[in-house]
Amino acid sequence: MSTREDALQIIDEAIKAVCPENAVKKALENFEGDGGIKVVAIGKAAWRMAKAARESLKDRISEGIVITKYRHSMGDIEGFEIFESGHPIPDKNTIKATKRALDIVEDLREKDLLLFLVSGGGSSLFELPAENVELKDLINITDQLLKSGATILEINAVRKHLSRVKGGRFAEIVKPTKIFSLVLSDVLSNRLDTIASGPAYPDSTTSQDALRIIQKYDIKLPPRVLNTLKKDTPKSLENVETRTIGSILIACEAAMKAAEKLGYSSMILTTTLDCAAREAGAFLSAIGREIVSRDRPVKRPCAVILGGETVVQVKGKGLGGRNQELALSAARGIEGLDNVIIASAATDGTDGPTDAAGGIVDGETMVRLREKGINVEEMLSSNDSYHALESVGDLLNTGPTGTNVNDLIILLCK
Repeated sequence: MSTREDALQIIDEAIKAVCPENAVKKALENFEGDGGIKVVAIGKAAWRMAKAARESLKDRISEGIVITKYRHSMGDIEGFEIFESGHPIPDKNTIKATKRALDIVEDLREKDLLLFLVSGGGSSLFELPAENVELKDLINITDQLLKSGATILEINAVRKHLSRVKGGRFAEIVKPTKIFSLVLSDVLSNRLDTIASGPAYPDSTTSQDALRIIQKYDIKLPPRVLNTLKKDTPKSLENVETRTIGSILIACEAAMKAAEKLGYSSMILTTTLDCAAREAGAFLSAIGREIVSRDRPVKRPCAVILGGETVVQVKGKGLGGRNQELALSAARGIEGLDNVIIASAATDGTDGPTDAAGGIVDGETMVRLREKGINVEEMLSSNDSYHALESVGDLLNTGPTGTNVNDLIILLCK
């Protein structure tokens, strides 16, 4: 196989390793619970997690709801209502679905149990604005934060303080009913109060943290919203048991094993990559040049694997996502290198507001772009990585994968 085909196979194996079905079923193998069981599943992997729960617990589940991203539902699940809503910006369907979820848990008794299935994307998919906050406020604030280059930890710290269901507030609504929460992590270091903005986990951030973030990025807020931001979230919860069942670490380890099977000496450089996408691309291409010229830090054929979540400061009006911007930036630094591939993919299959998972570039990408008359610096300045990569066939397309555990980045040198 070609180096490019190897990269695609490695990514495919890594994503398979973090598909949620097996993880959910394993977590529920010896599941015990008296009384009735209801299920609320939120996030990009919600459908698959709910399907696995139904297959494991069968008619022990009395009622359930799935709230996931558009195009991420795969059909009916017996006993479940299925909702699709907006991501990364909440919309009217977000509010409708969340209200329905609250209706479903309203009559839970102390002896009952709520199975709460959480995956990345839940911050925008599961939302009900706090008092004096409107949907248009959340949309505006989220959009400002995303474009400012704020990290997901910072974005969620603000969103938690403007919500009725985030930052542990959903667990407070449900108490005294016990919540058993299974979490598929899409944030660095698996911080449980940040995944989907922690609806059923004590919040480690404070209102002062949220206010500092607003000031840091000069986010404009109406006075009524600013007042709501000053109200704090729950710092302790006694009715929740939480278990993390999937993460980027598992995906990176699977990628390393897949690369080794293909004959590559492999190393995981980090699972907590957290910087500007453009800078990450430049750094990774520098590692590629070092390997080609000096066979270090690892000798060819080799695979360098990273996981994490970079950020993009949106200044232009183009189309793209952090993985596509990383790949396009990296293409500049590996120009002319033979048998070198850099691929960056969102494990959920959708990078930013696009239909691509990311980008995959090689030593000839820059040549192909110039032949098309495309100026890479201009495309990066306008945040238009999607159209640049699309023009030369270097978009990475997987379609929705049904899972979500951060981004996977691979450098291959044959």
